[in-house]
Amino acid sequence: MKQIVALIGWVVGVQGTLGVAGRIFGEKPWSAFHRWVDIPTAGYAVIALVGAAIAVYGETAKVKERKRAAAAG
Repeated sequence: MKQIVALIGWVVGVQGTLGVAGRIFGEKPWSAFHRWVDIPTAGYAVIALVGAAIAVYGETAKVKERKRAAAAG
């Protein structure tokens, strides 16, 4: 489950970053989200930060689980 959470976090973070980069350096966002909904640049920045937070949570949970398994056995 933690691998899925980390993967979702990475994907959301990358999509947010692509949205911000596309708005700054191009004419439209480069993420897939713009196909469904019109999000302002600040919204893409929030999406990138939330995705990064979810990815960090998932990655640290995986590390803690590995440490716990190594200590137990």
